[in-house]
Amino acid sequence: MLLPVHLVFEVLAYSLGYRLYTRLRNPDQDQISTEHRLWIFVGAAAGALLGSRVLGLLEHPELLADPPGGYLYYFTNKTIVGGLLGGLVGVELIKKYLGVTASSGDLMVYPLILAMVLGRLGCHLSGLEDGTYGAATTLPWGTDFGDGVPRHPTNLYEIGFLLLLGALLWRLERRGSLPDGRRFELFLAAYLVFRLVVEFIKPTPAPAGWGLTAIQWACVAGLGYYGWLWVRSIFRGTNSQIAESGAQSSQKQRHAYDSGKTD
Repeated sequence: MLLPVHLVFEVLAYSLGYRLYTRLRNPDQDQISTEHRLWIFVGAAAGALLGSRVLGLLEHPELLADPPGGYLYYFTNKTIVGGLLGGLVGVELIKKYLGVTASSGDLMVYPLILAMVLGRLGCHLSGLEDGTYGAATTLPWGTDFGDGVPRHPTNLYEIGFLLLLGALLWRLERRGSLPDGRRFELFLAAYLVFRLVVEFIKPTPAPAGWGLTAIQWACVAGLGYYGWLWVRSIFRGTNSQIAESGAQSSQKQRHAYDSGKTD
């Protein structure tokens, strides 16, 4: 009996992604202890599990009352966007509880990209069974997944996007222009933008009255969160510069006054 293609690539994604993480992490330079890293992993896993399932179910709300295949449907339907956002919430809650302020996500970016590329390759090879294919298209690269209909190979689009994003982040880091925590922020924000756009060429219709699919609304919420973080960061930076400038001005005035008294 042959193993399911998707399962094989999913196992490869987890194992090789974790292997890359262990190679990249240097415990002597890591600002987060091994014990705290373990708890952060627990928070990420719990949040990702819950988030991926909840958002996956909301993608087809009409099936909640009468799930296909019975109650097993509630535990098998999942989505990467929900996993990433749920994992983010889980990590932030654990870090706040532990008092950890250093970035924990930067180290996970390249392992996540590797795992997601492998996972999407498994999705593509699984064809119609996986349910992640795109809408019908007349473009020359439209792919027939077995039903005679050329479709957008959205999984290949995502693989190409992730590889390009990883190369861009690596390039920015080589130039030394990414502060602590920015690598993960850019990775997740860019991925949410991609998913927001690519969902328009998938056959999943938006629920009546929603305007967008559940995944797209989750992307909007995630981008809104990062937008708020960046605006707050800029505002704090501006206030800090104003305060520093004011302190320097006061110091110069005091120095000039003291010099005048001495003379």
